[in-house]
Amino acid sequence: MFRRKLAALDYHNPAGFNCKDETEFRNFIVWLEDQKIRHYKIEDRGNLRNIHSPEWPKHFERYLQDVASPFTVLERQEAVDWLLSLAVRFEYGDNADKYKNCQPHAAADNTRTQSDPLIHLDSECTPYWPSSVQKHAFRKTSHRSASLVCFLCLPVNNPDFKAGVLALANLLQIQRHDDYLVMLKAIRILVQERLTQEAIAKAGRSKEGLPVALEKHLLGFDTGDATLNEAAAILRLLHIEELRDLQTRINEAIVAVQAIIADPKTDHRLGKVGR
Repeated sequence: MFRRKLAALDYHNPAGFNCKDETEFRNFIVWLEDQKIRHYKIEDRGNLRNIHSPEWPKHFERYLQDVASPFTVLERQEAVDWLLSLAVRFEYGDNADKYKNCQPHAAADNTRTQSDPLIHLDSECTPYWPSSVQKHAFRKTSHRSASLVCFLCLPVNNPDFKAGVLALANLLQIQRHDDYLVMLKAIRILVQERLTQEAIAKAGRSKEGLPVALEKHLLGFDTGDATLNEAAAILRLLHIEELRDLQTRINEAIVAVQAIIADPKTDHRLGKVGR
């Protein structure tokens, strides 16, 4: 019933959405407000985000009134369809130029490139092999490579794919996201930056530091919130530390270059004294 509108809004599971499932429905409303409609300010969305609260239906009813919905909480399907239409209208309004020039779906598929290894995850079909030669080459690859290729060809709505991404996110303590591809990319970034041999070796080197009194460091601006001010001060100090580390590396590079060019070998036989 809602598949086309959900797909237009890039919802992570347009074909399997079930508005009768209470938890899924509440999470969907939170996603719709956070990502698409954005009627409330961020600080005013707490009641909607608290999906386990027994007062949530009242807050949702208030939300429908605030967005001028003609439907109530008792008309759930109609309300969802109306909210989706509102979200699609806002999405088009924010990106009107983009959608005016977009190609038909079939034509766009023919022009897609394979530069991103995650591009196969957007497909809901089985792996496609352009020729028997590639298929034969795939059979001759190692088991690990074959498993990787099969993984890259998994559809994004595959339950095994979702379960695997969610398990990795929980293991690595990565914030959950409605879009499993976003979580997968976050996992990739963390693995590349934190779990390589160089990163592990660097993390193993203990750093001795001195306690810092944040109140003695002027932030230069005021956010209006003491907690945010402290967080901003910490971020500034960390940034200064990174700049110092960068300056140290630059100095080391300059010294290394000077060691090569600052002591040229000269031929004293060519030197002359006087005229």
